[in-house]
Amino acid sequence: MSTIILRGGVEVEHPLELALEFLATSSSFDAYTSSGPGSFDEGDLRLANRGGARISAAEIAAILERRGEIERALRKVRPDASLAGATSSVPWIPLTRLFAAFAEIRGVGFSKMTKALHRKRPALIPMLDSVVQAYLTRDDLEPRSSESFGERATALVRSYKQDLDRNRSALRETGQELASREYRLSEVRILDILIWSMSAAT
Repeated sequence: MSTIILRGGVEVEHPLELALEFLATSSSFDAYTSSGPGSFDEGDLRLANRGGARISAAEIAAILERRGEIERALRKVRPDASLAGATSSVPWIPLTRLFAAFAEIRGVGFSKMTKALHRKRPALIPMLDSVVQAYLTRDDLEPRSSESFGERATALVRSYKQDLDRNRSALRETGQELASREYRLSEVRILDILIWSMSAAT
C-alpha cells in the first residue's frame, strides 16, 4: 500500500489500516443513504448529525427555510462531480453558489454545512469541520475580508484538492481495498478520515 503524504511532511504509511480502524469505531454515518441526488430535506440534516454535525432543531428549521434555494443550487452540480478529476472539470461556480445558499444562517458554518452536503456529492464536497479547517489553514490560507461565505468555503475545497491531487493514486488504491471489504468511500472521504486520524494522534 502506497504512503500518503500530508502537510508538514507527515507520512501515512498504512492508510488502509488507519481507515479501517476509524471505520470500525466511527458512527454509522458512512453506512446510511441520503435522499435523492437532487433533493435536500430534514433526513439529510439528521444524517449529518450522525456524522457529528450537531445541528440543532432551530438550525434545521432555519436551513429548511432555504430548501428551495439549496435544491436549485444542488441540481446545478452533477451527482458524479468529483474533486479527484482535473481542476478544470470541477464545477467551482455552481459549488460556490451551493455553499452561498447556506450563508448567514445563525449557528451554521462550514462544518455543519459540508457535513450536510457531503453525502449529496460525496466525491466532491469534503467535510470542513474544525479539524480539517485547522489543517488546511495551518500555513498560508488566510481568508480575505472581501470574500463571501461561499467563496471562503470554495477556497478551502480548492486547498483540499491540493492534498487529493498529491495523493491521488494512493487514495484510489486505498479506496479499492476498502471496497473489497464492503466500505465504498470516495477519495474525498478517505482523505478526511486520514487527516482526522493523524490529527488525533498528534
